[in-house]
Amino acid sequence: MIKIGINASRARSGGAVAHMRGILEAINPADYNISEIYVWSYRELVDALPDKPWLIKFCPEALNGSLAQQLWWEKSKLPDALRGNGCDILLNVDAGSVCRFRPAVTMSRDMLSYEPGEMRRFGYGKAWIRLLVLHYVQNASLRASDGCIFLTKYAGEMIVKSCGKLDNIAYIPHGISESFRVERAQNWPRANERPVRCLYVSNALPYKHQWHVVKAIENLRNRGFNVQLDLVGGGEGAAQKRLEAQIAKSDSQGLFVTQHPFIPKEKLPKFLADADLFIFASSCENMPNTLIEAMAAGLPIACSNRGPMPEILGEGGVYFNPENPESISNAVEELITNDVKRMEIAQRSKELSNQYSWRRCENETFSFLVQTARKTKKSS
Repeated sequence: MIKIGINASRARSGGAVAHMRGILEAINPADYNISEIYVWSYRELVDALPDKPWLIKFCPEALNGSLAQQLWWEKSKLPDALRGNGCDILLNVDAGSVCRFRPAVTMSRDMLSYEPGEMRRFGYGKAWIRLLVLHYVQNASLRASDGCIFLTKYAGEMIVKSCGKLDNIAYIPHGISESFRVERAQNWPRANERPVRCLYVSNALPYKHQWHVVKAIENLRNRGFNVQLDLVGGGEGAAQKRLEAQIAKSDSQGLFVTQHPFIPKEKLPKFLADADLFIFASSCENMPNTLIEAMAAGLPIACSNRGPMPEILGEGGVYFNPENPESISNAVEELITNDVKRMEIAQRSKELSNQYSWRRCENETFSFLVQTARKTKKSS
């Protein structure tokens, strides 16, 4: 029987939290000859994980403290905790780990420091320095591991160019909650009876380009199309200010653009069900979770042509340059005016979304962990 340790101290993003919950709710450890799974994380995530007799959860006080405290604990205390509990292998769910327990498998989920030009969007301040340091920390973590998991082939190929050859790689995408797989009423607005409701789900960040989407919707209204835009996710800092400035310029009377704050994951299916069309304008992603959720919801999608998006969406969308409002306008216009194409790509993207399940994700993840543990033990 094998004991698995999971370092979830760096699992702070919404996607990382959903991943932890998804795989631990889906797994039956006996299928993999796993006796126990040990998880170390901060209080909010520990409390969100399921209660299972085989799942042992730890919340060291340091993981609720400052970043320096978290890294100190991970580096100096976690290896002893893993050995003390008899763990046969460690899964780092983020490549920002500084723990050097062996054997270990490390997941990569951050692309910002690897995509050419993306770091510059943050300016040469604290954010840029943080990303630069993170770049080297992630490379070191991946190189020190006995196995590496990438969420997309695009991400894996880009990161390997930077960190060098990695011998044991698996490509395992995230899953989607079944709550997103709902049948939507085909209620496309006819003859301007109501606005075409466009939706973009993401917090405002320099690489998300919400301001270009706002300008694109303004362009469409100037062409005579009755469209409105809902931006879900909130934001702060320079990107939020830039977005607010564009909204004030494009929609000074507040007629067609609404920005909503952060919405909990369980409430997003309602926004998707109420939308007619989904826009995804990010230029940097490792695994675009909100994109695959929109695919599962069966929405027609206008999508950025950057990063792993064409790998994920395939023939299930119309693509655009996310830094060109005219390109975004043209993609959305094609979906509005071409009824046949709109229905075809919505159906195709929904079909493609079927490959993204937590059952598949947990099966491939824990199979890879067990395989790596046994391979490492055999060669030692």
